[in-house]
Parts: sequence; C-alpha cells; structure tokens
Amino acid sequence: MAGNLRGRHFLKLLDFTSAEINDLLTLSATLKNNKRAGVRGHTLDGKSIALIFEKPSTRTRCAFTVACIDEGAHPEYLGKGDIQLGKKETVADTARVLGRMFDGIEFRGFSHETVEILAEYAGVPVWNGLTDEWHPTQILADLLTVQEEFGRLNGLALAYVGDGRNNMANSLMVGCAKVGMDVRIVAPESLHPDQGLVAQVEEIAAATGGSVTVTASVEEGVAGAHAIYADVWASMGEEDQIASRIELLKPYKVTQKMMEQTGRNDAIFLHCLPAFHNHETVLAKQYPDICEVEDEVFEGPQARAFDEAENRLHTIKAVMVATLGN
Repeated sequence: MAGNLRGRHFLKLLDFTSAEINDLLTLSATLKNNKRAGVRGHTLDGKSIALIFEKPSTRTRCAFTVACIDEGAHPEYLGKGDIQLGKKETVADTARVLGRMFDGIEFRGFSHETVEILAEYAGVPVWNGLTDEWHPTQILADLLTVQEEFGRLNGLALAYVGDGRNNMANSLMVGCAKVGMDVRIVAPESLHPDQGLVAQVEEIAAATGGSVTVTASVEEGVAGAHAIYADVWASMGEEDQIASRIELLKPYKVTQKMMEQTGRNDAIFLHCLPAFHNHETVLAKQYPDICEVEDEVFEGPQARAFDEAENRLHTIKAVMVATLGN
C-alpha cells in the first residue's frame, strides 16, 4: 500500500492521497478475485466490529457484515434503538466504551460531526458508512466499477446529474478528481455544490490532471461522458421536500435520450441505489413523477448499478483489511 493505512480512519476521501485511493482499488480487485475463486481470507481473524446504524441500509449493512465474516471477524449490528448514542450518553462517551470492546467501528447516520467524534475518542479505526456530507465507501465501489468497465480511470469523464449539493455529489467530485477524472456536476443552480468545496476539488484536479465542471446545462454536462450517474432527488430525512425537488429536477431525469447525448456508444449508467425507476415502490406510487431515471435506462444494457452494489462488498472489505487487517 502507498504509505501505511493501518490504524487510519476512513471518514472522507479528502483525507487520502491519490496513490492511497488507487491502492485501495487495487486491493479491492484482489479481494474480489479471491472471493470469486473461493479463497477465504483471515486478515480479520479474532476481530470484533461494531456496526452503528442511525439510518437504515441494504448495501452498507450487508456489505460490512459479509466483509467481516469473509475475513474472519465478528460483526455486531447496533441500531439506533440498541445503544444510547447521543441520547442518554454523549457520542464521545459511547466511542470510549465501544473502542475498549471492539477493534473497529462503522457508523452510518446523519451528522458528519458524529463520525468525527467517534474517530477522535474511540482509539480504534472508524469507517464512515454514510453521513449527510460524505459517502466515501460508495465512491470506491463506483470507481472500481468504472475501472472494470474501461480499464482505467485517469482521463475518463463522469457526469453526476441531479441534486448537486448532497453527499453523493460531494464525494464523487472529490473521488473522481483524486484519480484524475473529468467530473461534471449537472444540476439546477439552486442545487449547485458549495463553492468552497468546488475550489478544493479544482486544486486536487489541477494536481492529478483531472477537471471539474459545475453546470445547469444537461447538454453541456453529459457531452462526451463515459458515465452518467444519478441519485434519488430527496435524500433520507428530506421527504418533506419531495414535491419541490420533483419540479426542480424533472429536466434532469436520466433518459435514453440523455444517454445518447453523451455521443458515446460505450457510455454506462451508474446509481448508488436505492433508485426510483418505475412505480413499484410505495413512494413512487404516491409521487408518480419522482423517478430520477427511466426504466428503459435502469434495466437497459448500459446500466451498471448492480455491479456497483456488489463492489460495495469488495471495497468495504479492502478498507477494513487495509486499516485493521493482520
């Protein structure tokens, strides 16, 4: 590995060098090949891992659980009703208790400050499974998927289309810039990312040979893109804003026409999931226009969302092995 990641926290990709991120992707690919070959790992033998979930999850919970078991560790799920985190007990006190009992801690929740406090006081590696600001494990899975598709990352173009100021837009900007990609955030002006973060990403891109573009124009944003990325229009906890987001973001729905606007026959569609792509979920039945991607694209030959979902397992495993493994 580039440097020694053992004992490091994994809170946001801004904390890692380009070389460290590429090394994590290389390790992810190795662990994925081992898994498919039936080779069982032992790098986490004897370890106990706390999995704290303020927010429910499918991919993050399952990926951390299976990754732990694959490498010999014991995962312990701690839902928001299971412990006193931030209620009867401060986050710092909870961190000091869990750090004396567990070898590593995953946190998925709302405030990024919570995972920062856990990392400050736990005394063991802490991994961010998602906060309102960042989703770094998802980005590793996204990058691995793109790399598998095109054989490289440097110089490729990715257009994220939708809410440009959420945790996915933030994390994609940083992650893509770190590996020398051309990242575009395509969103209405009222949902453009924080200018301070954009300036940071521009500095990163200048050093890696990448670039960053923020635009309200779909045509400009997706032209030449190797990948178009979408996310739900209202994140967890923003349900009261669904109606207004639909009105803002309807022009940014990913359609087959948008995929064709890339001008590339090999362009792929990415999504972190869950996705509204038809009207088979309760929320989609309630809000018929909520779908951020049409079913023709989501179920079509260009879609790679379930490859990304699988890669959550291998990249999360790589993070744990690199920071905690024997």
